Amino acid sequence: MTLTKKNMVWEMLNGVKTAVPNSREELLDYVFENKNILVAVNAEKIHHATELSKEIINRNVGYPDGVGAVWALNRKGHKKAQKIPGCELWLDIVAKYHDSKSFFLMGGEDTVINKTVELLKTRYPNMNLVGYRNGFLKDQKEKEDLLEEIALKRPDVVFVAMGSPRQELLMEEMAKLHAAVYQGLGGSFDVFTGKVHRAPEWWIKNGLEGVYRTMKEPKKRVMRDIRVLPFFMNLILNRL
Repeated sequence: MTLTKKNMVWEMLNGVKTAVPNSREELLDYVFENKNILVAVNAEKIHHATELSKEIINRNVGYPDGVGAVWALNRKGHKKAQKIPGCELWLDIVAKYHDSKSFFLMGGEDTVINKTVELLKTRYPNMNLVGYRNGFLKDQKEKEDLLEEIALKRPDVVFVAMGSPRQELLMEEMAKLHAAVYQGLGGSFDVFTGKVHRAPEWWIKNGLEGVYRTMKEPKKRVMRDIRVLPFFMNLILNRL
C-alpha cells in the first residue's frame, strides 16, 4: 500500500512504513520542516519486524538505509528508490546546516565521541555544537540530567548513536520535551572516527556492503545473515 503525506511518498514493507524520497535532499527538507525522528530501515528490520519495532518506525520517519529495503521498494514498484546510508546521511546534515543549526551529539565510548567532536570541529570550525556525551546512561539520574540538558539547550539537531531500539525510544523521550530533528546512528561514530571501517567503494556501489561486513565479522554476522537472507528474499518475492 502506497501512501502520500505532506508531499512524501510512503510504502508499507511487512508492516513497516518506509519513506520513498526522490533524493536525500527531499528527505532532509521533509524532516527539517516537520522536525521528525529519522529511523534507518534495512532487511533485518523488515524481516524481523515486531509490533514494538513497527510502532517505533511507523510513528517516526523510516528511510531505506540498506539495499534490502531498496529491493523491497523496487518490488513494490518504486524503481527509483535509492539507498540512503545513515552513516552518510548524518554527515550530509552537518555539511548542509553546520553554520545555521545547533547540534547535540550522544553515543559511543568517551574516546569515540571525543574523537568525533575533534574531527567535526576541524572540518567545520564554526559548527555550533551545544553539547555532547558518551552513549552510556548508568542510571535514571543520568537519563533525567540528559533530558533536562536537551530541554535547556534546545539543539536543532540531535544525533544519538546507541543502537536500536534504545536510541529511538530515548529520542522519543527527548522529542516530548523539545521538538528537533533527531537521527539514530547506531555505530556511525565508530565508522566516522575510523574505529570501524566501511566496505570499499566498489562493494558499496554494487549493493554488497552487507556481504563485505559479513566477511570481515564472520563470527558476529555470518549465521545471522545466512538465516535472514532466504526468508527475506521469500518475503520480497511472495508477500510484499
